[in-house]
Order: sequence, then C-alpha cells, then structure tokens
Amino acid sequence: MIDEEQPLLRPDRAPQSISHHAAPYPDADFDRDGDQDDPRQWPMAYRWGLVSLLALMAFTVYATIAPHHPHSRSLGSHHNSTFTCISVVPVAGPIIADLSPDHTASKSASVLLVTIWELGEAAGPLFIAPLSEVYGRYPVFNAANTLFILGVLLATLSQTPGMLVCARFLTGCAVASNVLNPSVIGDIFPPESRGSAVSLVMLAPLIGGAVGPAIAGAIAQSSGWRQIMCMSLALAVFCEILFLTCFRETYKPVILRRRQNIHKRHATSSANEQLETTPAEASEKATEAHALRTAIVRPLKVFTGSFVLQILSLYGAVVFSLFYIMSTTLPEILREQYHLSPTLVGSSLISFSIGSLLGVLTCNLLLDRIYLRLQTTNPVPKPENKLPLVLISALLLPVSILWYGSVAVPSHQSATQTPLPLLLAVILMGFSLLTTIVPLMSYVVDAFATYSASATTSVLILRCLMGTFLPLTTGPLTDSLGYLGGFGVIAAVCAVLAPVPALVFWFGERWRGGCRFTRGGDEDREDGVGG
Repeated sequence: MIDEEQPLLRPDRAPQSISHHAAPYPDADFDRDGDQDDPRQWPMAYRWGLVSLLALMAFTVYATIAPHHPHSRSLGSHHNSTFTCISVVPVAGPIIADLSPDHTASKSASVLLVTIWELGEAAGPLFIAPLSEVYGRYPVFNAANTLFILGVLLATLSQTPGMLVCARFLTGCAVASNVLNPSVIGDIFPPESRGSAVSLVMLAPLIGGAVGPAIAGAIAQSSGWRQIMCMSLALAVFCEILFLTCFRETYKPVILRRRQNIHKRHATSSANEQLETTPAEASEKATEAHALRTAIVRPLKVFTGSFVLQILSLYGAVVFSLFYIMSTTLPEILREQYHLSPTLVGSSLISFSIGSLLGVLTCNLLLDRIYLRLQTTNPVPKPENKLPLVLISALLLPVSILWYGSVAVPSHQSATQTPLPLLLAVILMGFSLLTTIVPLMSYVVDAFATYSASATTSVLILRCLMGTFLPLTTGPLTDSLGYLGGFGVIAAVCAVLAPVPALVFWFGERWRGGCRFTRGGDEDREDGVGG
C-alpha cells in the first residue's frame, strides 16, 4: 500500500550505494548549485514564458458572455452562457432554438447547456490532478488540451441540443488549467516568488470572462455562433501547439524518476546486479494502476484530513461564486433598470476586468513583499504569511455586494440615471475577489507542497459546485426581497464568513501541525520530498 504521506512513485530517496567504494546514486535530488533539470533553476525568462502560456490557455477556456440578447426572455434563458474564449454567444436559448427541430428553446435544455460545463469542471479534476502526480504535468496537459479541442470541435459540429450538451460537458471535464496552473507555479518558483505568477494565471480566466461579452456580442450577431466556435477552436489549437513545443515537465518526482531510469539503462550489468533495493523502496514500486487509484482518492483524503483546507475551500467557493452572481445579474440590471443597449451592456462588464486588474497589480506589488517582511521575524517559512491581503478583502467584499444591491435600481431623483455607481461597485467587487482568490491559492500551494495538485482539486471541485448552484438562489432572493434585500442577504453571508481568513492566519500553523499533508508546509518541497 502506498503511503499517503509520500508522493506517488517517489523518486527522491537515494538507494543504497553499490559498495563502500562507489559514489552514492547521483540523481537522488537536484543539484542546488546548478542543475538544468531543476525547474526552479531554469532561466527566469523561460519560466515566465511558461506562466504566460498557462495564462493564455486559461483565457482561452474561460471567456464568458452575459445574457443581454433582446429575445433572451422569450427563449426562456436568463442565465450566463459559458463557452470558450472568443467562442462565446449572447445566450444559450438562441443556440438551443437553432438546434431544435421546432426551433423553440426548452428552458431545461438552456439551463443544462450552461450548468453542464461547471459539472464537467467538478468531475475533471478528480482525474487530472492524480494523473499529473503519476505521469507528470506535460502529458496530462497535452492530453487534456487535446480532449478540450475535440470537445470544441464536437460543439461546433453539433446538430442537436443533446450533442451540444455532451460537448460542453466534455470540454468542462478537459479543463486542466484551473487544476494544474497553481501547481506548475509551485513547481517552478520558490514560495517567496509565486505571488505575481499566481496573480497572472488567476486573472486570465476572470479577464476572459469579463471581456468576452464585449468581443463576442458584435461578432455573434454578424457571423453566428458556429463561426465563433471555429475561432475558439483555432485559438485552442494554437495553444496546444505551444504546449507541445515549448512546455517542459515541471513535476520534480517525475523528472527525478526519469533521470533514475536513464541512469539505470546506462549502468553496467555488473553494477546493476549489485544495486540493492530496500524493503521500503520495493514497497513503493507499486504498479502505476495502483498508484493511480491511490491518487484518485487522494484529493478526498487531503480534503477530509485538513480542517484548514475545508474552511478555506468553503470561503473561496463562496467568494468565487460572486463572479457568476455578478455576471448573471448585471446585464439584466443594466438592460431593464438603466435601459442600456446590448452593446453598452457587454462593454460594461469590462468594469469587472478593471477591478480585477487593480487586484492583480496589488498582489504583484504587495503579496511577495508582505511574505518576505513577515519572514524576517520568523525564519521558518509560514504559508500563513500569504494571507494578510485576504484579511482586508474579506471586509471589502460585503461592502461591495451591499453597495451593488443598493444602486441596482437607479434613484428617481437623479435626472441622468447613470450606472456609474453600479459599475464602481463592480470594480470594487473585482478588486476584492482577486485579492482574496490569489493569496488563497498561493497559500494552498505553499501549505500542501507535494500535494498541491490534490489540494487544488478539492478547492476547485467545491468552487465549481458552488458556482453552479449558488447563483441560482439570486433570482428568488431579488424577486422576493428586491435587489437591496437580496444582495443584502448575500453580503451578510460573506460577512459571517469574513473571519475565516483571520482564523487561518492566526491559528493555521497550529492546525496544519495536526494534518499529515501540511505538517511541514513548503519545507517538504524544499527538502526534496516532492515537486
């Protein structure tokens, strides 16, 4: 049985020396004085090139479009249609109507077309993260990207609503960027240098989701949704070509295991005969199938075994779902309350991108600096030192939501009825969301080290489920309580959860000490335990 406290197929324990005259096995760990195979010693320009590639694929996957089509109500869809990058369309309803024999849109089919993506995103990480821990990041990324391309192609060629729903589920399952991006950053950067990289890859999907409507609104009207999907397909293929040619394996255990295999193949037969294997090493040489089964259940074990991960996953899921709540309510508010045209509605969503960009710039400027400043008082690396920004954003989020609800209906005393206060609230919401999510993901990578992919999987599954179902409560709340009352309830929920980051900041180190997956924080990674 593989020990859950060790990385799968762990390569980094030095075997017994061949004899008392022989040198120890040379590939037991990276040479910290200079090793071209060590991802953290690769040229800085190349590492940032990888980060840019990860961000590009995340953008390709996550651009969204808000339902501001003038006929969306008659078609029975009030929801946000999530497709891929520029392959976005105004609403799900018109697509379902186009594919249906009677050219009418079933409300259930329209809703399913939207939500099936999130359900796919919840299912995919169960396999993507474990596969990456067994076979490495490179083959899993390329396999997932290829499956994603096939899903987009199937969606482009779909002739029935059922085929399109299946294609959307397939593309949701194949999204590897949200699972592996933080882990790859943990592979190639030390803890004190991850803030900016995490900021960039976390910003990309949110920027894509907010800018997508402005880009696709005019294109969809003139070209049709199939042509938009073809553009998305071309961009996805371009990204995959870059992954095939430019991306390298970053997961330390897999790199070291390959080096060991190369060394063994070149070793003399006499030396091979003298290589000894300890019982502990023999027990770790389980079949890859066994290792994969172990890895599949590992995210659940990591989640249930870490109280810190449980409460941060819940908090992060609620916070991230605010993006979906905003993107599904803002178009309706701007259209019905402020009487903006569809073009202006799509462009208004850029306000969230402005707030997100400000949040990323803040994280770039302060996240690593705060971490290093706090390290001067305590030489032992503490992942909790990544959380101070979250303490502030936890207070800003309820304020932004309450402000958003209070200005959703323009004041009749105002002659202009400008949506500027509403858009300012969206900017503050985007800023608060990014300054929450980026430090939280950076904390998870640092705290779980070798198990960051499994921990990230747990976070993302809960986030996808929350992003699927929590926005569905917004409509009933605002219908019964009004915009101010409905968003007041959501703000109250965020206010109740606001102490969670502070509790983890003050007591997280003690809580991590009781969990075998986080007992050493990032020290495990630095000591060569894993990638």
